[in-house]
Amino acid sequence: MNSALRQIGRTGIEVTPVSIGCWAIVGDDTWGAQDKAEAIAALRAAADCGINFFDTAEGYGHGYSEELVAEALGDRRDQIVIASKVGPGHAADPKSLRKSCEDSLRHLHTDYLDLYYLHWPIRNAPIEEALAGFDKLREEGKIRAFGVSNYGKLDLPELLAHGRCEANQLPYSLLWRVIENEIVPICLENDLSIMCYSPLMQGLLTGKFRTPDDVPAGRARTRLFAGTRPDSRHGEPGHEAEAFRTIDAIADIAAEVGRPMGEVALAWLLHRPGVASVIVGARNPAQAEQNRRAMDLVLEPEILARLDAATASLKRNLGTNPDMWQAESRYR
Repeated sequence: MNSALRQIGRTGIEVTPVSIGCWAIVGDDTWGAQDKAEAIAALRAAADCGINFFDTAEGYGHGYSEELVAEALGDRRDQIVIASKVGPGHAADPKSLRKSCEDSLRHLHTDYLDLYYLHWPIRNAPIEEALAGFDKLREEGKIRAFGVSNYGKLDLPELLAHGRCEANQLPYSLLWRVIENEIVPICLENDLSIMCYSPLMQGLLTGKFRTPDDVPAGRARTRLFAGTRPDSRHGEPGHEAEAFRTIDAIADIAAEVGRPMGEVALAWLLHRPGVASVIVGARNPAQAEQNRRAMDLVLEPEILARLDAATASLKRNLGTNPDMWQAESRYR
């Protein structure tokens, strides 16, 4: 069943297959203004309906996201699993890494993080030095497990040659299957959990946008969209027409299943090998409760095969660059 708890790597830490991503609740140019009370209510509703895993980062609102998690869920710390992230600029230096970790602990009003991610690969220092810093934090009980985010086909084996991580957080959805080409096999071979971010492709897989022109500028910056879009930094022609044809095909299949497209999109990910949890934003209680319902949706093999077929062309045309925003990939 999709709803059974799943282990992070080899840690013994168990999480719900659907987790709450805590970026959108800070309110910014990408997501728009956010009412604080509604953000708090969304986090509490998620915990109330059985979600135990909450994903935040020091970079989400400069600690504000972590503070919201603490305010909403501080009285349930022993019932939830919290992940946060540190940027490579801080992680490369042991003192800076320690300060970032302790700042996150202070924001979250806790004395440990269940999972602490390196948000992007380190390029200006040996990875073994950073690994030693994370190992020290684990020895001291400040973190229970170490993970990475946005690690590719070369960076991941390089890290694994010097130590171990337990999870790789990556962009993964029906509209963004690029990681299946070269990264997923490495994760599977090494028992690394795949944590999926942007599983609804910033709202495209909810059906709320009917055409490319309906998508607000902040959410039309990925390589699915034309490089002429505001704030885009990839310079590519994009795949707008094909992406929306694909969305229409997914919507038709979801209608046959009799469930909202967003739920079907999340459930599809939960059937993929290596996936431990899909990280979904929720800006109000209704969204949190709807996301949770995906954990109970089991898709028949024939439906899974049709979803694979409906998205295969877009997957092929996106190539092997997993970077959603840049043509000059930050993945290596």
